[in-house]
Amino acid sequence: MILHELLNYDTLRLIWWVLLGVLLVGFAVMGGFDLGTGALLPFIARTDTERRVVINAVGPTWEGNQVWLILGGGAIFAAWPQLYAVSFSGFYLAMFLLLVALIVRPVAFKYRSKRASQTWRQTWDWLLFFGGFVPALLCGVAVGNVLLGVPFRLTPEMYIFYEGSFFDLLNPFALLCGLLSVSMLVAHGAAWLRIKTEGAVAERARVLGSASALVSIALYAAAGVALWYGVQGYTITSPIDPSGPSNPLFKSAAVAPGAWLQNYRQHGWTMLAPAAGFVGLLLAFVLMRARRDIATILATSLGISGIVISVGASMFPFILPSTLDPRFSLTVWDSSSSHLTLFIMLVCTLIFMPLIIAYTAWVYRVLWGKVDVKAIENGSHHAY
Repeated sequence: MILHELLNYDTLRLIWWVLLGVLLVGFAVMGGFDLGTGALLPFIARTDTERRVVINAVGPTWEGNQVWLILGGGAIFAAWPQLYAVSFSGFYLAMFLLLVALIVRPVAFKYRSKRASQTWRQTWDWLLFFGGFVPALLCGVAVGNVLLGVPFRLTPEMYIFYEGSFFDLLNPFALLCGLLSVSMLVAHGAAWLRIKTEGAVAERARVLGSASALVSIALYAAAGVALWYGVQGYTITSPIDPSGPSNPLFKSAAVAPGAWLQNYRQHGWTMLAPAAGFVGLLLAFVLMRARRDIATILATSLGISGIVISVGASMFPFILPSTLDPRFSLTVWDSSSSHLTLFIMLVCTLIFMPLIIAYTAWVYRVLWGKVDVKAIENGSHHAY
C-alpha cells in the first residue's frame, strides 16, 4: 500500500505510456527480423535447401517472439481501454487481415516440408512471404494513420463510433509509413540471416539488407518532410490535469500545422529518437557491407527502436487523435484505466517481465550458431 500511495495517478499513466512504447519496440525488434526474413524468403533463397536454411534460421524462435505482440495488445486492452476499443473496431478489417497473415505463418512452417512436391513447397513459401510482408506493411500503415488521426467520435456516455472505412486507411502517407516498416524489417531480417546462415544466402542477405537500409533512410526522411509540410498535428488548448478523470471530453484541442514537431522544439533531448533512427540504419548499411554481422543487427535494432520511439515522442501526450473533432482525441492523461488497475498491472509486469526476458535470453543462447545445412539435408535433427 505504501508503494501504491507513492505512485500517484499521473506517474502511473506516464509509466504505462513508456511501457507501451517498450512493448512495441520489443515486438518490432524481436518479431521484426522474423517478419523481415519471411518477406525475403522468395528472393533470397533459390533452391529448396536454401529456402529450408532461411526458414530454419527463424523457425525455432519466431513463436516466442510473438509474446511481445501479445503483451502489447494486452497492455492496450488493460491500460488504455478506449485506445483498444477504437483501434480494434476502426481497424477491424486491417486487424483481421493481420491475424490471417499471422495464422498462416505457423501453418506454413509446419506443413511446408511435409511433401516433396515443388508446387506444394513453393505455395507455402509464398504464404510465408505473405505472413511476413503483410504484418510488416499493416503495422506501418497503422502507425501512419495514428499520426494522421482517425475518424472517430465519442458520445457524452463514452460510446465510441468509428466513421471511416478500410480503404481510408490506405492513404499515401500511411502507405509511405507501411513501406518504411517493410524496408526496415527486411534490413533487420537480412542482418539476422547474416548471423544464422553461410554461403550464397548470407551474401544475398548482405546485398539486399544493405539496399533495404538505404531505402529505409530515404523513406524515414520522406516521412519527416511530410510531417513538417503536409501532415497536420494536434495540440491541447486547455489546461492539462495529469491526474484528472479518464474522459477526453473534459479538454479542448485543436489541429495545428507542424504540431507533431513541437516536442522536439521544446525538449531538445527528444531529438535523440529520430537521430537514433537515422544513425542506426546508416550504421547498418556500413557494417553490413563490412561483414560485421553482430554489430549490424545491433545497428538495425537501434534504428528500429529510434523510429518507433520517435513516433511516441512527437505525439506525446496524444495516443490517438480524432479527425472528426480534436476534442475526442485520446491522450495519456484522459484515456487510461483506473489508478488501481494501472498499479496492479505494474506489479504484475515487474514480476513477469524479467522472467520473459531471462527465458528469451536463455533460448537464444541455447540456439545460437549457424544453421547446419548438412543436418537439414540428411534429416539428422528436426528441421522445417
